Amino acid sequence: MDLGIAGRRAIVCASSKGLGKGCALELARAGCAIVMNGRDAALLAASAQEIRQATGAEVTEVGGDVGDPAIRAALLRACPEPDILVNNNGGPPPKPFRDIGRDDLLAGVEANMLTPIALAQAVIAGMAARRFGRIINITSSSVRAPIAGLDVSSGARAGLTAFLASSARAYAGANVTINSIQPGAFDTDRIRGGLLRQASARNVDEASVRAEREAAIPAGRFGTPAEFGALCAFLASAHAGYITGQNILIDGGAFPGVF
Repeated sequence: MDLGIAGRRAIVCASSKGLGKGCALELARAGCAIVMNGRDAALLAASAQEIRQATGAEVTEVGGDVGDPAIRAALLRACPEPDILVNNNGGPPPKPFRDIGRDDLLAGVEANMLTPIALAQAVIAGMAARRFGRIINITSSSVRAPIAGLDVSSGARAGLTAFLASSARAYAGANVTINSIQPGAFDTDRIRGGLLRQASARNVDEASVRAEREAAIPAGRFGTPAEFGALCAFLASAHAGYITGQNILIDGGAFPGVF
């Protein structure tokens, strides 16, 4: 399917690896010019070159933590009139509820709520004036179904979802949409790190822990960044203008709910 976004400009935050990279790749395949971002300059450069070679797309790199206002400003200098914004940022590490302190809460809200809100506020007026805009927030399945230890991440991402809900309706008439994607278990560095920690804590091999996790998913496996990126690219497409204010779960059927 032609997504109708060839020649569009996209900022994809935290896209040097994992789900963000999957989004950047699929948007590049759809013909977008991409601004990529990541904290590890060498990894970001390698990923950007990989996407250039695979797609022929124009790819610009902006290194640094997207939570830093200076890095956000650099992203907007690199792409002053984005048509597509993919908000993404790493979540805080798991922590038991009683061990969470005020500093943990503030850092989580800054990274996973305030940062994407700031970027959305910076780009939305221009999108509305140009009569095309797609803002896609990568949140988590834990917004819908709690995961023990991820309280800070879940709370901040839920706050982001609620905060932008009214804006999604306010700007829909200008062909600007705001949606979130709620990923479940995907085969990324983050989940592989979690598997290693669990294996070490239980004194078992990583393969056993992985098999247990995958067996608990109706699809019988982890998702891939390419699958996630394809969903992101569709939400960014010209065909998705009637989808806004939605929170789309992609988890292989793990959430046992009807709605």
